[in-house]
Amino acid sequence: MPSQPLAGVTVLDLSTILAGPLTATLLGEFGADVIKVEQPGTGDPARRYPPLDGDTSASWALLGRTKRSVTLDLHRPGAAEIVGRLAREVDIVVTNFRPDTLRRFGIDFDDLRAYRPDLVMVHVSAFGRTGPYADRPGFARVAEGFAGLTYRTGAPDGPPTFAGYPVADGVTGIYAAFAALLALRQRDLTGEAQLADIPLYEPLLRMMEDFIVDYSATGRSVQRQGNRNPHISPNDLYRTRDGCWVAVPASTDRMWERLVEVMDAPDLAVHSSMDARIEHRAEVEARVAAFVAEHDIEPLLARLHAAGIAAGPVNSADQVCADPHIRDRGSIVEVTGADGRRRLVQAPAGRFSGFTGSPGRPAPTLGEHTAEILHDLLGLSRDEIDDLRDRGVV
Repeated sequence: MPSQPLAGVTVLDLSTILAGPLTATLLGEFGADVIKVEQPGTGDPARRYPPLDGDTSASWALLGRTKRSVTLDLHRPGAAEIVGRLAREVDIVVTNFRPDTLRRFGIDFDDLRAYRPDLVMVHVSAFGRTGPYADRPGFARVAEGFAGLTYRTGAPDGPPTFAGYPVADGVTGIYAAFAALLALRQRDLTGEAQLADIPLYEPLLRMMEDFIVDYSATGRSVQRQGNRNPHISPNDLYRTRDGCWVAVPASTDRMWERLVEVMDAPDLAVHSSMDARIEHRAEVEARVAAFVAEHDIEPLLARLHAAGIAAGPVNSADQVCADPHIRDRGSIVEVTGADGRRRLVQAPAGRFSGFTGSPGRPAPTLGEHTAEILHDLLGLSRDEIDDLRDRGVV
């Protein structure tokens, strides 16, 4: 394997569940050595999310990969010192405890900076470290509602609707990994410690590029429109004759012209601008839906693609895993876990000319690397490690 860009970078993962751990995993997929700190006896709660594969969550194969596991009870005397000594040996600390919890444990930014003056910390939290809501608890669904994503999702005559996956965790995890690299670069340029304060809601708010500017221009908030797009028509999910669903977003005037040709509907060409198509959305969407309903999915997609029209199926998990394009690119890979079981998981996203991402080491068993890291990184003796175990610290 070519040398990975983050080889030689060490990350201390002091986070649980999804967004924070995803941040660390993404860094690990491109070469970073990730040390995950977990609660003795129980570990990351994500280890127990159903469905279970044996006694561990099936998703742990993905959520825990690239990491080494150290158990450490942050409630115990002496734990904060161990975290500090670990922070001295790593490049990046990732955490998602609430700000007041970090202060109570004695492992906040200033605490750890005493051990490493050029510390890089990425702090993911629900509402950020500042502002009146800083110490409120929150998860992805709270952040999605707070940022406005849930408000605009769902049918026009129905209630607000969550997306099918807690997207705030995914978007924030990716954004926080990006922030970690920015902070690391700035640290290397200046030699100064860096703190990246990333609330769950802010990357979502940034992602919805039309949400605030539209309100600023019109005085009205974007409302729920089901699968339709407030700025584009046609843009919906349409059902085929054989009962499948396809996405057909005609996002440009040229794409619309091609679709009109394929539909053999010259009368629709009068709606040549996006403004006109939005004004006559009911007619446009109904005609496209009727056209799609006359065809089975495979010949329909072949016809649309041949005409240069963006369109695609709505895939279930089994269809994703069987898709020839996904298989050819290796977007899904089979890995062997620490327990010897083989599982399908997502590969690191993207392909690069000079390096490659990797699923890395398999997801660890709880505390699998405690003794190894305490000895190799901190220089603790076997007797010292045994004493920490006896006192319930590790």
